[in-house]
Amino acid sequence: MSANITETIIVFVTAGSINEAREIGKTLVDERLVACCNITNPIESIFQWQGKVTIENEALMICKTKEELFERVADRIRQLHSYEVPEIIAVPIVRGSNDYLNWIRKETIQ
Repeated sequence: MSANITETIIVFVTAGSINEAREIGKTLVDERLVACCNITNPIESIFQWQGKVTIENEALMICKTKEELFERVADRIRQLHSYEVPEIIAVPIVRGSNDYLNWIRKETIQ
């Protein structure tokens, strides 16, 4: 089965610590909501929050899944995340190897 490029997405999530990112990522993979979660730490984030510019070290999660699972992934992240407003952003995978895209589809729930 050849994966359609519009069926697969990358979900970006920032977390307050590497441990929180690992917990969320492991849960998402264990529950087969995502096929893979890469974590990079630290990243420096600069953002407006409650009327002031804030600079924080965070961990960035890069999760690969199917577009049809986005709402379930986002809901699960919100349940597990410590932030009041966690970053949960999805972008389509516009190109990729068929083998890898098929693997994403195989490793996530139907």
